Amino acid sequence: MSEKNIWVIDDDESIRWVLEKALKKSEMSVTTFENADEALEVVRANALPPDAVISDIRMPGSDGLSFLSSFHSTHPDVPVLIMTAYSDLETTVNSFENGAFEYIPKPFDVENVIELTRKACALKQENRNRKNKAGSNTPGNPADIAVEQNRKPSELLGEAPAMQEVFKAIGRLSRTKITVLINGESGSGKELIAHALHKHSPRSDYPFVALNMAAIPHNLMESELFGHEKGAFTGADSRRLGRFEQANGGTLFLDEIGDMPANLQTRLLRVLADGQFYRVGGTTALRVDVRIVAATHQNLEEQVRQKTFREDLFHRLNVIRINAPSLRERREDIPLLLNTFLQQAARELGVPAKKTTRDFESYVSTLHWPGNVRQLQNTAHWLTVMASGDTLEIGDLPESVDDTSIASESDGNDDSSDDWEHGLRKWATRELANNGEDLLGNAIPRIERILIECALRKTGNRRQDAARLLGWGRNTLTRKIRELQMG
Repeated sequence: MSEKNIWVIDDDESIRWVLEKALKKSEMSVTTFENADEALEVVRANALPPDAVISDIRMPGSDGLSFLSSFHSTHPDVPVLIMTAYSDLETTVNSFENGAFEYIPKPFDVENVIELTRKACALKQENRNRKNKAGSNTPGNPADIAVEQNRKPSELLGEAPAMQEVFKAIGRLSRTKITVLINGESGSGKELIAHALHKHSPRSDYPFVALNMAAIPHNLMESELFGHEKGAFTGADSRRLGRFEQANGGTLFLDEIGDMPANLQTRLLRVLADGQFYRVGGTTALRVDVRIVAATHQNLEEQVRQKTFREDLFHRLNVIRINAPSLRERREDIPLLLNTFLQQAARELGVPAKKTTRDFESYVSTLHWPGNVRQLQNTAHWLTVMASGDTLEIGDLPESVDDTSIASESDGNDDSSDDWEHGLRKWATRELANNGEDLLGNAIPRIERILIECALRKTGNRRQDAARLLGWGRNTLTRKIRELQMG
């Protein structure tokens, strides 16, 4: 196998050096460029194209997305890996829409970049072999979606790795109409993900229609979905279009699909299978072109095992699955989200936005947030109205957030063995916010006392056995008991 030639484009010399060294160590040839314009000059000179390109986005001159578009106009079969420190949804989706092979947020794991580069080279070789086998040297169609400048910021925000995976999934699905199932806790932003899937799809000019299965009485759900004819039932005074017809050409978002009753599951399965349905009381088969995006906070696999959800419908819906991370899985995003929500609340109420301190942001990032992003947003509105000062303090938080956040740590969503870490983190953050000092001097004796008490209780006050459980010798335990004045 011939040595693979890789181009690396980045205005950061240290990044170029690290990648060049790592790629060469992996037996690849490397050409580096300080900016995209230098690389495009080489392309225009009809030089031999590389096997793969690794390019930054933000650089002097042409940015990485402009390079991607120009490069793929002449070399559409060469995989381009886009990397950036500014990893938001819009940039991620733009990268995939313009044909990026992969999107790599900075800081990155070098081994991961090497592995992705190998996969990119393998893909190029596969495509070349397929063309040779077909007897055609015609290049594939270049990406036909131009880089879209000055888009409005998406409501989906986040820099945490869990959110980057969501952004990547939306980007990869941006040219498809494939069915998607979104899993996630209540308040984690499942509908925002569904909106983003619609917005970044070929159906974006058509309706996005949402229906929450948990909010509709079962006896009305069939009419809500499929509509009804005049006189179909008592109160049906006129024909009514259902959500399927309203969403024709666009996306139908079925939230809390796990709450759909069995008879409706059967009807939905039939629509997904043959694309047609009848209004309630109707005799004429109707056809619509609708993409289905479903969501649930429930475990559908378990519901299938318990036979409360049809297995065949589950497989129809579970073509592509996206996991909406809980706020606990993306704590590093809490300050960004909180300040965004404070700004939004201030605009809605026509008042100055509340300011946060680093201590305040650190503290709220330790809380549990069982209601996830929705709870954080509601709290931001509450603080905007109720907090008296311009700058928020820990004491401004509503008691419900402070109390239920700790109480909920053992509600089954997290491993209860981590409760003590959460409590300790919260205590330390509060102490530091209150200008506390000597945290170790205050905390360690209290921790030791608790552990000794638990070990003695477990062993019926047998010190030899308790010392063994604690990992000490008996003399050490006796000394600690004396120092802590435990009797």
